[in-house]
Amino acid sequence: MKGRNTLINSILILAGVGLFAGIFGAIFGIGGGMIVTPIMTIALGLDIKYAIGASVISVIATSSGASIAYLKDDMLNLRVAMFLEIATTVGAILGAILTGVLPAKVLYVLFGMLLIFSSWNMLHKLRTSKKDAEDTVPDELSEKLKLNSTYYDQANKKQVDYKVSNVPGGFSMMFGAGLASGLLGVGSGAFKVIAMDTIMKMPLKPSSATSNLMMGVTAAASATVYFFNGSIKPEIAAPLAIGILLGATIGSRIMQHLQATLLRKIFIPVLFLIGLQMFLKGFGVNFG
Repeated sequence: MKGRNTLINSILILAGVGLFAGIFGAIFGIGGGMIVTPIMTIALGLDIKYAIGASVISVIATSSGASIAYLKDDMLNLRVAMFLEIATTVGAILGAILTGVLPAKVLYVLFGMLLIFSSWNMLHKLRTSKKDAEDTVPDELSEKLKLNSTYYDQANKKQVDYKVSNVPGGFSMMFGAGLASGLLGVGSGAFKVIAMDTIMKMPLKPSSATSNLMMGVTAAASATVYFFNGSIKPEIAAPLAIGILLGATIGSRIMQHLQATLLRKIFIPVLFLIGLQMFLKGFGVNFG
């Protein structure tokens, strides 16, 4: 009886973690894996190998739950996603292969640096002024590929037309995003959002929505490697995925109705502290 209660508690905890990760992952376009892996390793004490395996599944679940809602509302840019996914898929496969030769401490440090960088980027977006989308000049490649698009901003109650610029620069950064995804078992959505929002000059909301779709494809490309090396445990990944699917659906609705500024202000210190803990743990400094 005691063992059964322990099992039920574990399932509920994992589902709760998944719900939380799904909501925030869908809102920010950074993937549930950015939240799941630190919580699983630091708070629950799970070996980072299995945490990363569960994280890959959580990224796929986040992408599935959020992308359905974003696709129905024409928020994500399918043309941009499919073009840039070429670079991220190649990077993800290479990263997944390389992860087997790196020690756990290195993964902790790399993961911590990725989280700290993400928090810095969010803080930077808060401090910089908003650029008028009409000032963005599309390059020749974006015109040929018909990457420019439009979406309805429910928070501001207006239709927003936007242009896509610097496609080669965004493509290059997407390869790095895929490499981080395969190496660390995350969707590397922060890099994807940066590539689209900062380099390619897409608005933040379609950048986040498109990032959610791409994360699932990228993670799926590396999931096979993690499955065959024994990193994915169904008893961990399944409850997480259920919670994340529900959370991602909720998060995708919240993102469309709220301004991103307040959410960034709440999430930045949380993301930074988790990243700092992961970074220091890589050097043997443990908390709790």
